[in-house]
Amino acid sequence: MLQVHTIKAAHGSKHRTKRVGRGNASGHGTSATRGGKGQTARSGGTRGLRLKAFKNLMQSTPKLRGFKSIHKKPSEIYLGDLESRFESGDTVDLQALQAKALVSINDKAVKIVSTGELKKKLTIVGLLTTKGAAEKIKQAGGEVK
Repeated sequence: MLQVHTIKAAHGSKHRTKRVGRGNASGHGTSATRGGKGQTARSGGTRGLRLKAFKNLMQSTPKLRGFKSIHKKPSEIYLGDLESRFESGDTVDLQALQAKALVSINDKAVKIVSTGELKKKLTIVGLLTTKGAAEKIKQAGGEVK
């Protein structure tokens, strides 16, 4: 039966503390496991190296200038993409574009740009469009809501 006084530590879980610099007979005398001579053999010798490494890291990172707008720009979709992926009479909205993998699921706003030709009648709902794209959609018999 397992009782508190019968519990033993797992084999190898307990280590003796390494006592360095206590004579050569201990096996860790003279250089006390620090290697040879030099900066890292001295007490506090690594502090300056840490500062130097941090300085190098700071110097190698690019400067961030100006500011980044908190307003995300809408993703752009070409009219040619709508022509190839949608049938005539379809309704194009954000969910339809995400279902056809034209935009990412994380995209919240999409803008239709006038690049390419559109000959199919499409209904655009809840999407931004350029003036040229809106004209091409209306010429093809579609509408922008």
